Amino acid sequence: MVPGAVLRGVTLDCADPQTLADFYGALTGMRELFSTDEFVALTDDSGCDLGFQRVDGYRAPQWPGQDVPQQFHLDFRADDLDAMEELALELGAAKPDHQPGDGRWRVLLDPAGHPFCLTSS
Repeated sequence: MVPGAVLRGVTLDCADPQTLADFYGALTGMRELFSTDEFVALTDDSGCDLGFQRVDGYRAPQWPGQDVPQQFHLDFRADDLDAMEELALELGAAKPDHQPGDGRWRVLLDPAGHPFCLTSS
């Protein structure tokens, strides 16, 4: 039997790791674990950290187009979708016009252009 792998973290490419870490830290309540000019990690008690790494020539994903594919996106559960959307927008997220899902979730773009979703389920 092969032991199962446990997800330890997810790292997002970006031009400015500290700015993106500040955004997600404020959105999620995660705290900074490690920081350099090239990489910032956020942690909490979930066991899955979020990392942000500087990439020279970073190009933001295009939503919903695929000229620069999104590659992946993060989903966040929220008890109050309206309040969480408002917070995300105040923190620097953008809300694109294209909103699939008939209101079951909301697609937003983080300050580096990565799509992420807010859902109540």
